[in-house]
Amino acid sequence: MTTTVVDEAAVGRNDDFRQRLLDGLAASIDERGYRDSTVADIVRHARTSKRTFYSQFATKEDCFVELLNANNDQLVATIRDAVDPAAPWQEQVRHAVVAYVHTIEERPAITLSWIRELPALGEYARPTLRRGFGRLATMIVELTTNDVFRGAGIAPISHAAAVILVGGLRELTAQTVEDGKPVTDMIEPTLAVSLALLGPKTTA
Repeated sequence: MTTTVVDEAAVGRNDDFRQRLLDGLAASIDERGYRDSTVADIVRHARTSKRTFYSQFATKEDCFVELLNANNDQLVATIRDAVDPAAPWQEQVRHAVVAYVHTIEERPAITLSWIRELPALGEYARPTLRRGFGRLATMIVELTTNDVFRGAGIAPISHAAAVILVGGLRELTAQTVEDGKPVTDMIEPTLAVSLALLGPKTTA
């Protein structure tokens, strides 16, 4: 076959081929999960060759990490875009929660692989895990610093509390997907906890 030669001549560090490979891995994760996905599965879905794959990524793990980083960036951007900073604070929180859930609903297998399978890569996975946690926690902190929250007398949430919220949300997400339940079932309990944690604090 001459497909490999043509691919290699055309690729270099071509972003289109790179995106096709990322999409190929995403499709394979949807089909069989990350652990059971192989480079052969990735290139089959991407309709390209192993030679092309290795011109873009050194390993399957490198492709996985880039996919998860891109997916996390998209998640954060979607939530930010969904929140109107001029809306009442309770509506801001609801919009953020709904945006999170609907984004997860679109790619549950990738989200589950981020939560369950990425940590199995050990030290290699730590920067990606920290980056994902950090970006979501920072977004939550920033959400509570706008004028509407301040006007309601709500102090910004601490980064530590935001990490706790992200951690709990990740575990709820994983259990919901693993149990085959509708992801939208997460909206109301997530909203209740988020409002309690982000809202004004009562004093005895």
